[in-house]
Amino acid sequence: MNGNGNRPKDRLDQVSTMAVTAPLYDKQGNKISEIELPEALFGVEPHSFALHSYVRMYLNNQRHGTVSTKTRAEVSGGGIKPWRQKGTGRARSGSNRSPVWVGGGRAFGPRPHSHREKLPRQVKRLALCSALSLRAGGGNIHIIEDVAIDPPKTKEFCRILKNIGLDGMLVLFLTESKDISVGKSVRNIRSVHHNRSCLTNPYEIMRYGDILMTKAGLDKLVEVFGS
Repeated sequence: MNGNGNRPKDRLDQVSTMAVTAPLYDKQGNKISEIELPEALFGVEPHSFALHSYVRMYLNNQRHGTVSTKTRAEVSGGGIKPWRQKGTGRARSGSNRSPVWVGGGRAFGPRPHSHREKLPRQVKRLALCSALSLRAGGGNIHIIEDVAIDPPKTKEFCRILKNIGLDGMLVLFLTESKDISVGKSVRNIRSVHHNRSCLTNPYEIMRYGDILMTKAGLDKLVEVFGS
């Protein structure tokens, strides 16, 4: 809030003055140098509201919205009046399908509907930059030159994670393109999620504590989201 009680405008170009770097590893997982990350993606001021809005939208879009209850028009029964209107001493009733009866219809119950939400493209990009900047600021982004595992072998990928120091950690592994051999090596590790860098989203980034990217995956991420 400023002095007039108005919220300041959110800007994507609010970058930190300090260069953002990440460790670079070779194919065996040994650290060889530091690599500078683009500030346009990894150095913005994190925007908590944009992140919250994206995560809420993402989770709501996973809902099927198929839950349903029967109204009094859909339950079986009815037809005849349970008893005459007057003279019985009981409250008047017109149908045994009424919501106040056991076995009757449900009043104002859930009905099938869509939970889908949408966000502006600028908010989605701000959420992505905020998530990447949070991970970069915490030292949770790791770059590896390449991962070549042929034939597929889970033990080999676990060895690479151990050399980097990510053994047993929740890791989001991003590559440039779909690699069947690498995918088969990763899929049996419950703590690692493999995805293409151009298809990642803020929910994935915030769900997994560490991000491991190939150098080509980083270049693809910058190419798609950097401009």
